[in-house]
Parts: sequence; structure tokens; C-alpha cells
Amino acid sequence: MTALTLSSRKTMPATVGYAGAIVTVLIWANWILATRHTAETQMGTIDLGLIRYGIPALVLSPVWLRTGLVPKGVPPKLLALMICGSGALFFQLTTFAIHSTPAASAGILLGGSMPLATALIGVLLFRERPDITRWLGLGGIVAGVLILLVRSLSGTEISGVSFTLLPLGALLWAGYTHAFRRSGLNAIQSSAIIAIWSFLIHVGLALIFGSSLASVPLPEIGLQVVSQGLLSGLAATLAYGLAVQALGGTQAAAFTAITPVLATFGGGLLLGEPIGVAEIAAAVVTGTGVALSTGVLSRK
Repeated sequence: MTALTLSSRKTMPATVGYAGAIVTVLIWANWILATRHTAETQMGTIDLGLIRYGIPALVLSPVWLRTGLVPKGVPPKLLALMICGSGALFFQLTTFAIHSTPAASAGILLGGSMPLATALIGVLLFRERPDITRWLGLGGIVAGVLILLVRSLSGTEISGVSFTLLPLGALLWAGYTHAFRRSGLNAIQSSAIIAIWSFLIHVGLALIFGSSLASVPLPEIGLQVVSQGLLSGLAATLAYGLAVQALGGTQAAAFTAITPVLATFGGGLLLGEPIGVAEIAAAVVTGTGVALSTGVLSRK
């Protein structure tokens, strides 16, 4: 299996990228809800991390055994950014915060911040130049996030930890997005390397701080194996990698702004969180912003 270059990525059909991005945000919304659910169980963030990265590390073992833990030709700085940005550090920070944050607010502070952080890094560090349509789309995303944020601030349930760790997680993910785009790895290789490194890190954390997996009921473990391991850890990572390859980092990340909308409605339907006019308005505004920021209506 050979690494894909930037030029070969450009030949991937955009429809593959759009499909990958849509699959990603659907799974991420489920991930937020499933993680919120574990706040009521005895499973800790280390337990979830072992499942989240252990499953894809096992499934993709033929890949990382072939490439090695440090693939040739990949600059160490980019590899570190990828592992931190979507691996163990990202997962521990965001999962800890999500445990104490309502699903709607978690979707706002994490998913809504991702496209903005990715776009800003692209503009400031890599001299990307979004056209006016994409700028308008990013503005729509900001407006939608602000609507939901104002709505969520009407209560007192959001802590300073949420406001700190979730945007930080979004920044880490933005760094991963751009690092992967420039690493020369393809989606499968990237997912395999991140999974095995993150699993090894969580094994180390479990040895130091302990794990309660042995005492968790099997049905609960089964639920998290599907949600954290197979869907979030494996399917979503591969799907997002395909989206980045086909659309570019900034465009692929724009789709993550759909996550707060899905998390808001999912939180209302499954977790009993309120859905009102503000949530519906934010859904419309954010959805429009995502459509514009992906470049669907751009001339180029």
C-alpha cells in the first residue's frame, strides 16, 4: 500500500469527499450522545479510550505492521500533530469535557469550532484564500453557533471546563486536519497509525491510573464497542480522511458544523434536552453556512 501524494488526492471525486464528510458528522453526533450516556455509568475516559482506539488498532493491524509505527517519509512533527490532534490527547480532553456538558452545548463548542479553527489555520499558516462564497458560509456557521451558544448560556449548566477544553479540542483537530493533508499518508494508513499509537498511550494510562472495564456490564461494553470503536474510532476516522483527501482540509472541516445541529436534536430526542425556536433557527442558518463553505456554489 503506497502513500498518496497531494496531486493524487486531487483526482479523487468530490462526491466521495461529500459522502465521507456526511458519514463523519452523523457518527460524531452519535459519539457525543454515547459519550454523554457514559457519564451515568462507571466507565471512565481511559476505559472509553481503550475501546475507541483498541478496536481500529486491531482491525487495521495489517496496515500499521506494514508501515511501521513511524512511517518512512513522514516528518515527525506532522506525525505528532496527527496523533495529538485526533488521537489520545484530543480524546481525553473532549471526553472529559463532554461528560459534564449537555449534548447540544458540546456539539456547539466542539463541532461548531472545528471549521473555524481549520479555516483560520489554513489562512494564517498555509496562505489558503477562500473565495467570498466560502467566507459567507463560514460567517453563517459563526451565526448558527452564536445562536445556539446564546441559547445555551440562558442556563447555568455549562462550566468553564467546557468552554476551555472543547474549543481546545477543536483546535487540536484542525491541526490534525492540516497535518494529515500534508503527510503523504492515505486515509487508511493515517487511521491505523493514529489508532495504534493512541491505544498504546491508553494502555499506559490504564497501567498508571487503573481501568474499570473488567467490572462494566457486557451490554454497556458492547454499546461502546459499536459506538466508540467501530463507528467513531474506525468508520468516522476513515470517512473523514477520505473527505480531506477529496475536498481539502478546510472544506472537509466545514461539514463538522452540522454536528451541533444533530447533537442538539439528538439530545432532545434521546436525552430529554429542550429543543426550541433557537435550535431550529440555528439548524437552518448553520446548514446554509455549511453548504456555502463547502464551495458547492463557488465558480471554481
